[in-house]
Amino acid sequence: MFHSRLGCSSISFRHQDLPTALRTIGSLGFEEIDLGALPGVCDHVPYQLDEDAVTAVAKHVTESGLRVRSVNGDIGDLNAVLDGGRQAARDRHLDALLTLTAKSGAKALVLPCGALSHDPVRSLQEDLDEIAVQLIRAGQRAAEFGVELWTESLHFLRFCWNLERAELLAQRLAGSGVGIVMDFSHIVAAGEDPLEYLRRHEGRIAHVHLRDAVPGNINLSIGNGQADFAAGLRSLAEQGYAGHFSLELETRDVTHEERPAAAAKAASFITDLI
Repeated sequence: MFHSRLGCSSISFRHQDLPTALRTIGSLGFEEIDLGALPGVCDHVPYQLDEDAVTAVAKHVTESGLRVRSVNGDIGDLNAVLDGGRQAARDRHLDALLTLTAKSGAKALVLPCGALSHDPVRSLQEDLDEIAVQLIRAGQRAAEFGVELWTESLHFLRFCWNLERAELLAQRLAGSGVGIVMDFSHIVAAGEDPLEYLRRHEGRIAHVHLRDAVPGNINLSIGNGQADFAAGLRSLAEQGYAGHFSLELETRDVTHEERPAAAAKAASFITDLI
């Protein structure tokens, strides 16, 4: 019913438990998901991700029959200054998320582009250096699990929140194999132009998140904001983008009861554009 390259993030139905959300997504006609594993945003994957939790989540996903494109996770503020013990704890959490990514058949683990703050811990350049080091390190570990490592940058709420910082991070990641996830809503919320973002990241986009926005607000349903999806998807196609898209409808302009219909409407609209 929807384009085969269009999936739906489980974050779109974060108010439901994971098995229910998966059933909802499948019943709408989607065949692919992004799995939300972001503490405080989506609790479909426990933050304390021990072996039993990984097995349980992977079992739910497998039984749903849905493909997983990516696991959208978090291992802490990548520009934080860590001592050896905290780095070891982060590495254990990363391995748990990578185990889940591999077990669920996902292509990649997605990590954020820094802390939930625009302010540097040390300085702009030093923080960008540290974020890049942490992402490249995670990407090397991901390769050992047979999966990829992507980062969602730019992200309006994170350290790399605008075009300048996203480009500076992308420059540091060039040639590392770490992919870039584009999110229309974060670009628009930052007051930036998605077409300029694409110009600066040509050939680097690994995945695309779809949600609408206005400056300062990322939580709008597709069609209720200022994102020009037609122009953006046309530009992606012209650049030769062959990756997938995911509706990440973490919106606050519809009720929970209205979410399935809103997701189906958005999927039909985007399918026509793809």
